[in-house]
Amino acid sequence: MKVAVMGAGAVGCYYGGMLARAGHDVVLIARPHHVDAIRHNGLRLDTQTFDEQVRLDASTEPDAVKGAKLVLFCVKSPDTDHAAQALAPHLEADALILCLQNGVENAERVRELLPQETAAAVVYVASEMAGPGHIRHHGRGELVIEPSSVSEELARVFAQAGVPTEISDNVRGALWAKLVLNCAYNALSALSRLPYGKLVQGEGVTRAMRDVVDECLAVAKADGVTIPGDVDAAVRRIAESMPNQFSSTAQDLMRGKRSEIDHLNGLIVRRGEALGVPTPANRMLHVLVRLIESKAD
Repeated sequence: MKVAVMGAGAVGCYYGGMLARAGHDVVLIARPHHVDAIRHNGLRLDTQTFDEQVRLDASTEPDAVKGAKLVLFCVKSPDTDHAAQALAPHLEADALILCLQNGVENAERVRELLPQETAAAVVYVASEMAGPGHIRHHGRGELVIEPSSVSEELARVFAQAGVPTEISDNVRGALWAKLVLNCAYNALSALSRLPYGKLVQGEGVTRAMRDVVDECLAVAKADGVTIPGDVDAAVRRIAESMPNQFSSTAQDLMRGKRSEIDHLNGLIVRRGEALGVPTPANRMLHVLVRLIESKAD
């Protein structure tokens, strides 16, 4: 299968690298310093069980998507519109776009912008870009994808590449479950500059996270969203399964980049306002992260 990864950062490089390692024809569309390193040395896939240089193609240009039957859409949420429009002239008519993004609204937005079939996915992976062309994997890696014309085939392809994949009729609920986890951890990890394992040991942190989660669940209920599983257990499991992971928001702020906070705690605040649900804990985290971003700007 020819696969293109649009926005090959920590998430895109991990899944693209795993597919390339399994023998698929993968091209990563990424920033120039990553592309240069990958073209010279391959992608260093540094995981908990192996550390390999994986050979695959890389480009800075969106036209590299030509011929791809599967497009892993991995850009940050604020870049969704721009990235979709950049891909539009180059996509195959029968390509499937699989959105591997944080937030709960991105797949719908891509469907509004592109005629190709688009499917949402929930990503559970702890990874970071440790250097140009170097992806470091800290744990997990499973996907939950919504049904599509090729979802059964995709699930087999990912599973054969070492990526456990579930097909779910309630991806909206699963996306919200992931959103709750992100709202609980991302801003606090960013503000404290602590990985999850150390973060939860801080005085009052778990109580503060409880307030954030309760607000998220209240907004979800008012919005008619059914969140699967035990949310409290899932929140605890993050720190246990990914103790050394910094949140994506923390990684963005440490690099002086804008984060996805508007699509995480900020989304809870907006939906809460629209539905009449108070969200003071999420509002404060959103405001504090935006203040740090403004200072960097």
